[in-house]
Amino acid sequence: MTIVLYELVGRDATRPFSPHCWKAAMAIAHKGLDISSVPTRFLEVPHVEGGISKLVPVIRDGDSVVADSFAIALYLEEAYPERPTLFCGDGGKAAARFIERWSQLTIHPYVTSAAIMDLHAMQDEANAAYFRQNREQRFGKKLEDVFATRDAGLAGFRASLEPLRSMLGYQPFIGGQSPLFADYIVFGALQWARIASPYRLLDDNDTVAQWFERCLDLYGGLGRKVAAAA
Repeated sequence: MTIVLYELVGRDATRPFSPHCWKAAMAIAHKGLDISSVPTRFLEVPHVEGGISKLVPVIRDGDSVVADSFAIALYLEEAYPERPTLFCGDGGKAAARFIERWSQLTIHPYVTSAAIMDLHAMQDEANAAYFRQNREQRFGKKLEDVFATRDAGLAGFRASLEPLRSMLGYQPFIGGQSPLFADYIVFGALQWARIASPYRLLDDNDTVAQWFERCLDLYGGLGRKVAAAA
């Protein structure tokens, strides 16, 4: 079975970078399904599947079209119950919701400041103009001013990962002995940074970095098929 996945890209169609699209890609691979990627730039998103969503990821599975990474994971769990579970039940869904909020409130803001100028540079001229206008309106400041906090915020960012770091001292994945969707939520955020920017968020000996390397190796090295930014 092949799932069509609309993924956010910049000028280079071979480098999908969105954290949310990576969550969806890993969830599809977890279910043992094939992915047919449709590279999609910011200005193309409103035209995806008749304008179903203002954001990607969006998937098409036969006649079913689903938007939003968490909704996609829930759909896959229901549509393919005989394949490996993404949640291990309702408790796992609730825990994944917590991880999602934690990631978006803790990891995403720092990755944004660390990689925002690199993300801008990844776009073609029209999409770069859209990106700048949209992000500057969202943050109420210039991209350069968002980026200026990067170095000062690094130590605090690393410290903020201590709950994850400590937990990974007990088990190899957030999901336990094997990954669940909760792993892909955090993986997506760090993969976003890895693809967009050469800036080093973590030391190699960090337990979180080692977990991230294990995630990159999953599903035949799916995460490594896009090289890290150089």
